[in-house]
Amino acid sequence: MSLHFIAYSPDVESIEPDFDENVRTVLAKLEQHITGSLTSDGAGRALREAHAKGYGLVRGEVEILDGLPKEYAQGIYAAPGRHDALVRFSNGSAHPGPDHRLGGAVGLALKMFDVDGPTLLEDEPDSRTFDYNAINAPVFFCSTARHYLFVQELFFRAGAYFTEGRHGRHRFYHDYVTGMGTLPPDEWAWDELLAFLALAQRPMVNVLLSTYTTMGAVRHGDHIAKVRLAPDPTCAAAVVERRMAPAATAEFFRPALVAELRERPYVFDIQVQLCTDPDHMPVEDLTVEWPEWRSPYVTVARLRFPAQDISGPDNLERMDALSFTPWRVPAAHRPLGSIMRARKEAYRRSSLLRHRLNHQERREPRTADEVLPLTAPGPTTTAPEVPGPATGP
Repeated sequence: MSLHFIAYSPDVESIEPDFDENVRTVLAKLEQHITGSLTSDGAGRALREAHAKGYGLVRGEVEILDGLPKEYAQGIYAAPGRHDALVRFSNGSAHPGPDHRLGGAVGLALKMFDVDGPTLLEDEPDSRTFDYNAINAPVFFCSTARHYLFVQELFFRAGAYFTEGRHGRHRFYHDYVTGMGTLPPDEWAWDELLAFLALAQRPMVNVLLSTYTTMGAVRHGDHIAKVRLAPDPTCAAAVVERRMAPAATAEFFRPALVAELRERPYVFDIQVQLCTDPDHMPVEDLTVEWPEWRSPYVTVARLRFPAQDISGPDNLERMDALSFTPWRVPAAHRPLGSIMRARKEAYRRSSLLRHRLNHQERREPRTADEVLPLTAPGPTTTAPEVPGPATGP
């Protein structure tokens, strides 16, 4: 079947009313939360406003595949090559705490090095790094900065809701749907709540077994896309510690990740789904999962982890000092949609404030070795070559 891919143009995005004002309010609350986290969360340092708890920093390499169809061989993927990489695994919650209380929403942030072209960040156009921010769900729980205003407040106060048990959960869901009383009934956020519940109910599995997506759309050269990182099936089948057991221990995500990477290499497939139907594959509505039967995901690159030891406490310190943002990309991979636009300044301001409060130098690394020199724990130091699937639809 021949697919017709929608061409990128600036008018695929729509302008949200009061966007700038809503983003300013989001930023003010974000900065208040980060400043308060110095004392409120018991970590002794300022935390990210989301993904506050990290599970480990992993060294890797991205191999961009040769022979891709021209529609997929766009931007960074236009020519085969290899890039050193760093990956941060984290929980999606705005708070730290025992794993069993934070749930199964897990993020993967990828940073590639030595990438040509200026980034879309005005204060660091020449970093030569390329970031993806992804989470283990295909949809997001809001689509506009207006919605994010009340979602942000609910997440910051989630602990207070859920400690009340059943009554607190019901109040949380009511306040989510009604926008904390700000939305008229015909605008209640049912789709957003359902997307949140789908994310909140993700199974607790080894972070190496999840598939991570950008959720928001991005430009893919001449086209529009979503991107995901999916475990290579052969590598996934070899994982020993698979489903986490919350009843057995308070901390399980990081120990399981450490144990697996000590023993064996691992591979994720980096895959692109091109938009073929803007009505059923919308840019602005992040609660809608793009149907794969309309356009399949196609593998364009592989993220390879050598076997390595990430168990030391310095690993978490190195991880904490890094910044990731979906806007640290060339123009050919521009993030699209209202929420993605809001993330540009939100991620920047979050990083600036967090580094200042923690007395950390905020500097984008030029090489992966600056951050995490690779030391293999055993004789196996490279991920296996994995036969590739067909790269065309």
